[in-house]
Amino acid sequence: MGLSGAVLLVLCQQAMSSFVDVPKIKMLDGREMPGIGLGTYLGFDQSGVIKSKDKQLRDVVLKAIDIGYRHFDTASIYDTEAEIGEAIRTKISEGVVKREDVFITTKLWNTQHKREEVTTAIKEVLNKTGLDYVDLFLIHWPIGLNADYSYSDVDYMETWRGMEDVQRLGLAKSIGLSNFNREQLQRVLNEGSVKPVALQIEVHPQIIQKDLISFAKSEGIVVLGYSPFGSLVMRYGIRFPGPRMDDPVLVTIAQKYGKTPAQVVLRWVVDRNVVPLPKTVNPKRLVENINIFDFKLTPEEIEKINQFNSNTRYTLPSFWQTHPYYPFEKVPNPISDPFRG
Repeated sequence: MGLSGAVLLVLCQQAMSSFVDVPKIKMLDGREMPGIGLGTYLGFDQSGVIKSKDKQLRDVVLKAIDIGYRHFDTASIYDTEAEIGEAIRTKISEGVVKREDVFITTKLWNTQHKREEVTTAIKEVLNKTGLDYVDLFLIHWPIGLNADYSYSDVDYMETWRGMEDVQRLGLAKSIGLSNFNREQLQRVLNEGSVKPVALQIEVHPQIIQKDLISFAKSEGIVVLGYSPFGSLVMRYGIRFPGPRMDDPVLVTIAQKYGKTPAQVVLRWVVDRNVVPLPKTVNPKRLVENINIFDFKLTPEEIEKINQFNSNTRYTLPSFWQTHPYYPFEKVPNPISDPFRG
């Protein structure tokens, strides 16, 4: 049987298999995070952030809960919080899950960085979701913006104190950061009253983030990796340079374990002690992506995949690079700000 036939057989078996019990990772505050999350950012086009139509995302989350997903990653700017909340409330009412079984990560948007705005923002989230709390609340970017998207002079440490307020109020059980670099993370550790339990960053074979992940792990901080497939999937309708699904290295490893190259890459993320956040609305891929906890890569296989590293970011908001808290390397000819509409 060829690779395509073997993979099809495996996926059919997975689709018929029972519920996947996802392992959990203990965080600094003693709470536990499921070891994979479903990303719910639907992308971006000329009109702005793509929105769910006809409750598509709600239905994806309903299916995801049935097959074992317990961690859902969203953000204010994604505009998916309401449908995630609706799906979770539905499954709670059906007796499929209890609220404490489900882990919701969401993020504070840049235009609400003042300390008093943080509490307002999380209350808006809870109103949208119909839930009493979120499990993890992250500062989406260290970059503060005014309502008109001009640069704000709010220090992200003021924002972090607002995050601490939210946790004290019980509106978010845990708090953390997203898209902060090492120096910014270190400053929050040094100056904050509460230590961030999680850091969400871009992680895939083209940007392995070895140093930042090692530093976060040395501080006991759980790392979540978004865009885990890198160049394996099309972005904005474009094929970017890098390995594809038919890459010989990935195919060879996939054949060894009876998995797909996509599953191998997700397992590579897990074996580096990072929580992957793959996103899909495809039912078949929902099943495929969660079935990665029945095998483990060898250190040699992990290193082979590490060799794809080119420090390539697919999330690079260079339109903000003149902001004093821009976290990434600066590039020539920055693109224009898509959030201005």
